[in-house]
Amino acid sequence: MFGNSRWSQSINSCGKAAGVYTWEEVQKHSSRTDQWLVINRKVYNITQWARRHPGGFRVISHYGGEDATEAFAAFHPDPKLVQKFLKPLLVGELAPTEPSQDGKKDVRIIQDFEDLREQVEKEGLFRARPLFFCLHLGHILLLEALAWLMVSYWGTSWMLTLLCALMLATAQSQAGWLQHDFGHLSVFKKSKWNHLVHKFVIGHLKGASANWWNHRHFQHHAKPNIFRKDPDVNMLHVFVLGNTQPVEYGIKKIKHMPYNYQHHYYFLVGPPLLIPVYFHIQIMQTMISRRDWVDLAWAMTYYLRYFCCYSPLYGVFGSLALLTFVRFLESHWFVWVTQMNHIPMEIEYERHQDWLTMQLQSTCNIEQSSFNDWFSGHLNFQIEHHLFPMMPRHNYHLVAARVRALCEKHRIPYEMKSLWRGMADVVSSLKTSGELWLDAYLHK
Repeated sequence: MFGNSRWSQSINSCGKAAGVYTWEEVQKHSSRTDQWLVINRKVYNITQWARRHPGGFRVISHYGGEDATEAFAAFHPDPKLVQKFLKPLLVGELAPTEPSQDGKKDVRIIQDFEDLREQVEKEGLFRARPLFFCLHLGHILLLEALAWLMVSYWGTSWMLTLLCALMLATAQSQAGWLQHDFGHLSVFKKSKWNHLVHKFVIGHLKGASANWWNHRHFQHHAKPNIFRKDPDVNMLHVFVLGNTQPVEYGIKKIKHMPYNYQHHYYFLVGPPLLIPVYFHIQIMQTMISRRDWVDLAWAMTYYLRYFCCYSPLYGVFGSLALLTFVRFLESHWFVWVTQMNHIPMEIEYERHQDWLTMQLQSTCNIEQSSFNDWFSGHLNFQIEHHLFPMMPRHNYHLVAARVRALCEKHRIPYEMKSLWRGMADVVSSLKTSGELWLDAYLHK
């Protein structure tokens, strides 16, 4: 009945007639040129707004034609502020006979997770401890200072240079985890302060781009391990992942690489090249093509500082070689930590699942220890991080038991591994996917 009488007599706050819609009608608006989404039963037309979305147009577009309520709650620290931007986009609401959730999502899971979110928020687990992040920043700056002082005063022998590279790589990796905190708005109460310090950490301390990171990383969080939506599983035909993609490639006789050997060549093209080659090129191209001069200026301050410090000691080419080696070491650290939580998990096409189920199927945890916490930037609590991306990382362990209990209640697997098991599973999952490709390539 509501589908036929599209325009009701209700009036929204802007004075325009507000429609009443069914989910079937909302789902028709899911193309790039016509996008609607639902937040708390309100229907919004985001077609024009998507290009101006601070998190990038892709992340919001991934929810075109869908219910984005859970994602909205996960990514926005101040919903009242965001309502100012949503108000002009309002086109109506769901019909009273329509469920609040789309598809086959389990309303019990959604409600239980929302109750948990409200509970931990009341307990103050979304409030950061400033001392924690000050100490973390301090140990990064200390490592960088000691590395330079060491080779400045004691010389540039091979042993000292190697030790300097290890210290710089450690500082870079830890700065990577720190910029991740600010990028997720999990340190300061006000978003603008998080954004400002984020640009300092990722730009001045790492030579990268905050906007590039935001637009890429939030897609990963919004739709983890989902082909065509999560950029982290877009392997540019170098690898095939999961159980579905290898079979598809095999049936279509796609052989850009010998995928049955991908668990071997992963060691040559994965950890060593991601940051020094692929990310470096992509970051520079993105800043220049999008004319993101602010991020480019921040990044240039890193390179200016680095070469001013090390060129007098190693010369320009020697300094460049040292920096490349540091990036090489950092890349190994970054790839193993980030991929052991995701690559061995389910990697599929869009299934329109609730937030809890979607995140648990695509993430796993690594056992807690002081070393694991530091080494991974607390991303050993990947499940809790994905469920509550704005929660300060020092509070993940406080909510982990309740998340696990909720998963047990709804029979959702909560996977925990040792650090070495997590790394080994990256290789074994690549091997399994490669074998699936070979079997489909030869026999289907």
